[in-house]
Amino acid sequence: MSKFLRLAGIAACAFLFQQPVQAQSQATSASATARVQHYLSGLKTWSADFTQEIDDANGKVLRSASGHLYLERPGKFRWDYLKPSKQLVLADGKMLWFYDEDLEQANVRDLDSTLASTPAVLLAGGAPVSSQFDITTLPKSRDGYDWYQLIPKHPTSDFQAIRIAFSHGELVRMLFADKLDQVTRLTFSNAKRNLPLAASLFVFTPPPGVDVIGRVKP
Repeated sequence: MSKFLRLAGIAACAFLFQQPVQAQSQATSASATARVQHYLSGLKTWSADFTQEIDDANGKVLRSASGHLYLERPGKFRWDYLKPSKQLVLADGKMLWFYDEDLEQANVRDLDSTLASTPAVLLAGGAPVSSQFDITTLPKSRDGYDWYQLIPKHPTSDFQAIRIAFSHGELVRMLFADKLDQVTRLTFSNAKRNLPLAASLFVFTPPPGVDVIGRVKP
């Protein structure tokens, strides 16, 4: 998995799952799925500031970053990384772009073949969440958030599990464990839900002189 996908959320399993999840009844699992699906099905656009940390198996922070996220369902998102360096991860509905301003390099690939294997499918995908994940409710945590665990149903996923947290009905945290035994932690703030977003946010044109790797779909 490329460094850009890891930056995008695309996170050590032992660290992420310090507290075992007790077996839940089918009814409880269905209730958790319904609550998560209710939030996502009503999500048309979303924007938020974010901070991101990637930890190793011992909980040591390997990288940290921050920026702003824009989302338009289905299939469009924009992660503007502002610190420590400017990078962009953008999906325009057809293609997925990774742009590093310092390296003057852009990578592009087909969105459909990429999205399903990354955690971005949870926020930007159009399919029902129950078709992608098995969902359980986690015990109430000290932070007071409502936490849920999502296990991908597809073995080709680049990650093993996701945990998401809500506060007063709004998404505030995401944690995900990838197959490299790293944990990515995302914290969201200043979230704005279902407000109009400019179409230009989801368009990327490589600046002159930038090296483009990959081919754009017609």
